[in-house]
Amino acid sequence: MKRSGCTALLLLCPPLLTASAQVSAPLAVTAAARSIQPGELVVLTISAMRGLDSVRLSAFGTDIPAFRLDAHRWRALVGVDLDAAVKTHVVAISARSDGVPVSTTYELAVKPRRFPTRHLTVDEAFVNPPPALQERIDRESRELAETWTRSAAERLWSLPFTRPVPTEANSAFGTRSVFNGTPRSPHGGADFPSPPGTPVRAPNAGRVVIARELYYSGNTVVIDHGLGLFSTLAHFSEIAVHEGDVVSRGQVVGRVGATGRVTGPHLHWAVRTSGARVDPVSLLALLGDERSHRTEAPRRTARKPERSRVRQG
Repeated sequence: MKRSGCTALLLLCPPLLTASAQVSAPLAVTAAARSIQPGELVVLTISAMRGLDSVRLSAFGTDIPAFRLDAHRWRALVGVDLDAAVKTHVVAISARSDGVPVSTTYELAVKPRRFPTRHLTVDEAFVNPPPALQERIDRESRELAETWTRSAAERLWSLPFTRPVPTEANSAFGTRSVFNGTPRSPHGGADFPSPPGTPVRAPNAGRVVIARELYYSGNTVVIDHGLGLFSTLAHFSEIAVHEGDVVSRGQVVGRVGATGRVTGPHLHWAVRTSGARVDPVSLLALLGDERSHRTEAPRRTARKPERSRVRQG
């Protein structure tokens, strides 16, 4: 049976159930998102009338960790990467309900998204770095790529996410950047204008995995929130934490500055979940203090499928 994707503010679609014939209660899957487009976060909630012992997901070619909400519900954060293909992607879900294996699929129909272009003038060394610095740049790039694969196996946060600085973002996530007339990578975060020296606070609890100067992002702090979710906070004038520190939501981790490739003082906040680059404003809308701006629809539960639709698995 084919299902079409949903693109409402709260997406509620009945899943296709693949289970052994002994399973009497289906899984129910609900999805909350601002939209299903590149750079957006999708929060999936998986539930069953009987208890759920474990849940595993796979989407966009990678494993997605899930965490327990209560005896009947688990949740997973699925990021639609900035470069995700515009098509229908399948989320594969496997679980154990009261000790019995059960699985289902869920479709995410990714819609097109147009990103604006910005033209900026910066130090030429940040557009065409001197050859002597290329080894450092490559090393830092490899280190960041490895960092995204080494997240804590458990969720390190429990409270809603919060803005690191009081001001709202003024630079759209995904903007195509042209530096000194040369196109470069899309903007993978959101910029928050703030006076120099403004305290930057951890958007949620986690462990500091990077706290030092990097070539492009300047003085940078990366927080692992666990289960593949990371915050990168960049361009600090000074760093107030050390690698390995455990931080709480709202703890000062540095101060706004203008280090690295910048045109002036501001905070750059980037978010990755299971490797996918997502808009931090999307994270705030769904799991943060600003989530009240999202409209929710009544929850629906998939009915038990007819026997002819049950497949052994």
